[in-house]
Amino acid sequence: MSTRRSNSEATTPTAGEGPAVQVQAGESADAPQTSPAAATTQIIAIYGKGGIGKSFTLANLSYMMAEQGKKVLLIGCDPKSDTTSLLFGGKACPTIIETSSRKKTAGEEVEIGDVCFKRDGVFAMELGGPEVGRGCGGRGIIHGFELLEKLGFHEWGFDYVLLDFLGDVVCGGFGLPIARDMCQKVIVVGSNDLQSLYVANNVCSAVQYFRKLGGNVGVAGLVINKDDGTGEAQAFAESVGIPVLSAIPAHDDIRKKSANYEIIGRHGSEWAPLFEELGLNVAEAPPVLPTPLSQDDLLGLFKSEDVGRNVTLRPASMEDMCGSAVTEKPSLEVIYDEV
Repeated sequence: MSTRRSNSEATTPTAGEGPAVQVQAGESADAPQTSPAAATTQIIAIYGKGGIGKSFTLANLSYMMAEQGKKVLLIGCDPKSDTTSLLFGGKACPTIIETSSRKKTAGEEVEIGDVCFKRDGVFAMELGGPEVGRGCGGRGIIHGFELLEKLGFHEWGFDYVLLDFLGDVVCGGFGLPIARDMCQKVIVVGSNDLQSLYVANNVCSAVQYFRKLGGNVGVAGLVINKDDGTGEAQAFAESVGIPVLSAIPAHDDIRKKSANYEIIGRHGSEWAPLFEELGLNVAEAPPVLPTPLSQDDLLGLFKSEDVGRNVTLRPASMEDMCGSAVTEKPSLEVIYDEV
């Protein structure tokens, strides 16, 4: 599957820059290699804090894009493997890593029908991850993409591939699409709370970092989920220089339907216009280079009583640490007289 660049500002890395990015990302030499960008498929990585509603947003977005006549592939890249649960009515989707392990034990090859499933024109799969306490989730992502390449990932013919990633990209595995130019653009899902915007700011920092190393990925925008109208997420987007692609309200009807695994991003539903607009914005928004905020600037988006900005940092003393007066002990350092 070839990919399409839509960022006129992007520069193509020169020969030899790939390994540098790989080393900076902390990945081993067997990290997946990507084909040169040509034309047709937009690969979009979506990041956000756990529990912020990425899976809800992506299930409805992918369904609406399919109804708009697009061929869409949704890939869950979170070890929780819950990206596709809403799309498939709460049913668990066999993961690529688990299926590969089982097939390998049986001496069989993994086939597309073992790991990719469809509903009303949307194709979806889960990469999966290691069992609890038995491996690195980021390394599992790298292994999952290696398996995708063996299944012919670069030859598939989709209009859009949506990658659902865990939000904090301090791990090179979860930052793989940005570090290795595996997508053209990134979308972040956040809300009007400090923790989700902290993660969104981290994503912007990662994009800025890898652009300095010669990468091409940019941020297409922010989706505000559970929007209660307080405005912090909107202010964040304006501060870092990215657009708001959609604001999904904190509405009880949306919460109940999501909890019941009901798709609301479909023609004829009350919320159809919201996801129709989001689908168009996701398709057309160009990737831009954001300007991430400092920690103080991020805190500055919130009222002082919400973040404790009026608290003064008071240095601790040894008496504080020991719980009593500290007796000065003579130094055992040997000091030589100058010659």
